[in-house]
Amino acid sequence: MFATRPNGSQFVLFPEFITMPLLGIGEEASGAGRPIDSLPDYTELYTSLFSGLAQQYGMYLFAGTHVTRLGNALRNTAFIFKPDGSWHTQDKLHITPSEVQAWNVRPGDGVEVIDTPFGKIGLLTCYDIEFPEIVRMVRAKGANVIFCPSCTDDRHGFHRVRYCCHARTVENQIYVVTTGTIGSLTRIDFMRANYGQAAVIAPNDIPFPPGGILSEGDMNADMLITADLDLSLLDDVREAGSVTTWRERRVDLYTDWQ
Repeated sequence: MFATRPNGSQFVLFPEFITMPLLGIGEEASGAGRPIDSLPDYTELYTSLFSGLAQQYGMYLFAGTHVTRLGNALRNTAFIFKPDGSWHTQDKLHITPSEVQAWNVRPGDGVEVIDTPFGKIGLLTCYDIEFPEIVRMVRAKGANVIFCPSCTDDRHGFHRVRYCCHARTVENQIYVVTTGTIGSLTRIDFMRANYGQAAVIAPNDIPFPPGGILSEGDMNADMLITADLDLSLLDDVREAGSVTTWRERRVDLYTDWQ
């Protein structure tokens, strides 16, 4: 991963539920993994590790998501670690049925954009990207790039997230960066199979590539991809693209955010 730094990379994105493998440590005799409510016990180690790496390499690290505890509730929390070692968090806002029923995960209460020297960014996790309204809110707050870590266990789930990433770039004329879990955690419920692929996606318009794919990895392959994101090109397509979806919203007909 850190081989990207000499190439000038400023942001690195990891998948959703990046700390789930910790549940497979120990308990070998039972054949079952540890309960998910033990993951918050690792929060201090997790933040210390990624905070140190962000400082060491001078990068913004989107360190996937980690299960945290707020009162008696569990949250699926995305973290972004800044080059100065500080971090922001964004709870997942839309929780899948399996997260609720099996793990008692609860949704977050709000969404924010994050200011960086390279512009404003949004951080929405997996299922969140399937809801156009929340992405529209993030865009209305000034975000030009949305980072979307994901975890999907079959092709149906993967393609729902992937197609919605493409749709959100067209609707809002933004970039979406996404990556997903791969491999198998055989002792962890709902993690025994994973189906994922990394991609950097642009609006499907000139001057971007047909299909809007700036870069993508191989399916179910453990690999690193990179792409350059030119924010001025987003300004160009919003002003004079083949379609100007952001500018032509009919706010007189449907609710919008100012």
